[in-house]
Amino acid sequence: MAFLSYFSLVSTLMCYATVTSAPTPRGVSLICHERYFMISVDQLFIGKNLRFEAVDENGVYPITAEYAVKCGYSIRVLHVKNNVQLRASYFSCHTDEVDDGFRFGFNLIVHPRGKEISVTHALNRTCSPSLPWSLREVTCEVNYMEVSVRSEVTCPPSTKKNDWDNLKLAHSPSSADWQVTFQKDGDQLPSTSLKEARSQGYVFDLTGGRLVFRTPYGRPHSFISVMDGVPVEVVHATLFSRQSWLVLLVDLVAACSVYEPSYEDEGYMSWETPELLYPGFLTTNYSFGLCGKLLQPNEAREKGYLMEKYNGTVEISIPYDAVGGYRKSVVAGGLFEFFTYDFYAEQISVDEDKIETRIRTQRTMRTPLLKQTLLDKNQTVLEEQRFTIYLGNIPQDVQLISVELNGLHFKAPFQNDSTIMMVKVVHTNHTRGYTLTVPFHNSLVIQQKFSKEDIHFKLDINYALMVTPENQLYNHSASYVAILPDLSAPQFEASCSKSGIRFKLDYKPSDYKWDITVDSEPLTAELAAKQGLIMSKNSQMLQLDAPLHSNGYKKMNFSLQGFFGTFEIHAQDQENPEVQSSTVKTCQFFTNEFIECTTRMTMTAIVNLSLAAASGGVPSKMTLLQQTCGPIEADATRALFSFPMNDCGSTVKLGVGTVTYENEILYSNKAVGDSDRVFLHCTYPVTSLHRLFSVMSFESDTPGVGRIIHTAQTALQEPQSTTKSAVSQQRQNLDSSARYIKVGFTAPKRLHGKRLAGIKVHTARKVF
Repeated sequence: MAFLSYFSLVSTLMCYATVTSAPTPRGVSLICHERYFMISVDQLFIGKNLRFEAVDENGVYPITAEYAVKCGYSIRVLHVKNNVQLRASYFSCHTDEVDDGFRFGFNLIVHPRGKEISVTHALNRTCSPSLPWSLREVTCEVNYMEVSVRSEVTCPPSTKKNDWDNLKLAHSPSSADWQVTFQKDGDQLPSTSLKEARSQGYVFDLTGGRLVFRTPYGRPHSFISVMDGVPVEVVHATLFSRQSWLVLLVDLVAACSVYEPSYEDEGYMSWETPELLYPGFLTTNYSFGLCGKLLQPNEAREKGYLMEKYNGTVEISIPYDAVGGYRKSVVAGGLFEFFTYDFYAEQISVDEDKIETRIRTQRTMRTPLLKQTLLDKNQTVLEEQRFTIYLGNIPQDVQLISVELNGLHFKAPFQNDSTIMMVKVVHTNHTRGYTLTVPFHNSLVIQQKFSKEDIHFKLDINYALMVTPENQLYNHSASYVAILPDLSAPQFEASCSKSGIRFKLDYKPSDYKWDITVDSEPLTAELAAKQGLIMSKNSQMLQLDAPLHSNGYKKMNFSLQGFFGTFEIHAQDQENPEVQSSTVKTCQFFTNEFIECTTRMTMTAIVNLSLAAASGGVPSKMTLLQQTCGPIEADATRALFSFPMNDCGSTVKLGVGTVTYENEILYSNKAVGDSDRVFLHCTYPVTSLHRLFSVMSFESDTPGVGRIIHTAQTALQEPQSTTKSAVSQQRQNLDSSARYIKVGFTAPKRLHGKRLAGIKVHTARKVF
């Protein structure tokens, strides 16, 4: 409602402030908005203990919560951004109106951390609003309501019933001085003096050419009116005075929506206000935004904001993650977050006389606690044989403190080594993540073999995260399993038998990557036949039998009770020949008669002398051709001989491509008997002897073919240390050598300039 007469009022309550310019300290921002001035202080920079004072030419005034609501200030601590904000109305106390606008003066008093003395910063700023003032403007702040009207207004052409009621009240004898009366629930309350009204927390002031009325929320004279389902707090004050024949009457009404913002499941914060806050008024424009910036409806829609009108109500919805909002992480039985917004709205209405009222609303919106979901992403590539784990969507106020990998603790910052790495990833949406890589075969990874085809690699991760600056600890756990085909080398099952060693392999899918070798040569059917091995295989398994007489054995610990034989099979990676695996099997064997011709040119033989013993011979007293060479061990029917081939009277026979070393077992300087002469033969291919007759000790690349020849036997005994194929081949050589004719000389002491001690060498020519 407007004035009933031309109004001009000079108030004694005007405040004048004189301030001086000073540099703005770092971490402090001074911002002029269209209808208020704001100071923003970064707590993280200057410390947490701070307060404000208003300053004018008459002194300084501490701004307490009570003083703030009285003088047009609002102070908020924004924990979500570690920030303190002070908003001051252009009509606040101690603000000086100057030609170019409104001049503000404040002191910021800071008590820095760790210091006993506080520091005072003078903050001064002059603000000049660019938007013209409407005749009536209403401010709905978070802690007070404020109405200002122009101090010079022409009487409108229309009047209402309450105008006349107030006019009658103004003619009462007590209205000689300025009085104020309130209307509540349609009733006119008794008038009171301005002094009494001020004592009740109401402020009436004249500043900037405008009459200002300010009141806290929830005063005794205010009331809640539900308009179109929206609660609205209303304070209706009428200021009047009668001076002689002139009556001055000002109607001041503040109406603000007190709708509590709500969070919708769709992810929006919503706030509502009646479309017609003042009955009979017509809304001509509605705009809103965040952080003191107003957006027109079209612009707001582009940012994802929504504005809907229904049943006389305006509903505004803001996306929970809208730009300009502030988020904060919280640990409350889990990791949560909430968002807050400095909501700002403007509604312009006109009455029937086309007089404009501008209503501006400041509200703090806050979502409930929302579950914060961290992003666990398994980026493991099996071919790389390592875990690659990504933890993302980590907010800025959450720090990674440490990581546990299968119970092994790693403190952040992560000390990367050559095997385990943690890489930080920063995203444009102000979140970050970490990529962790751990090789499958690292010692901390748990390996579990559930089948012959697959190996399971397990990695349990616990991330220790801390919400700052409150230092709230939150643990986030995840578990990962990688199933990898068993790429390990084939593992043979090996078993012993009386006649040799058996190797068996059950194929697994990855065995195609490996080659099986014997004596460094790939195992093929041809090699098996050459070596005297027996191989059988199909799509499911491979079996290899190594008879005792086959090549490839290592024999040791000979005695009449037997000896130990070792056979070895290798698996070689086709892609990396340096990677090998071996299956080695050692078995104890017993044989009645046996001969071994080693590559170091040593002959070892277990000989059955039962025929000689039956003729009166004693095996323990028998010797080789050189009588000093007797058995190492003997019993009633057998004897064990082991001697170098260049000793003990051995003779050498040169054949076509072969060399044969021969010795004989004697009894009392004679053969053991006509019934059974026993000869020991070791035959080597010439190509394998690579220091033949050059030194006294000879060497061979391959073992020799040994034979124990009993003259009493009707057939030659098969060689015991060679394969059947090798025997067959060398038999031809031996048969050829049997047709040699001894010629020339016996037992030369030197050959090619070398002395051959204890050896008889026979040269021969072949008879065709």
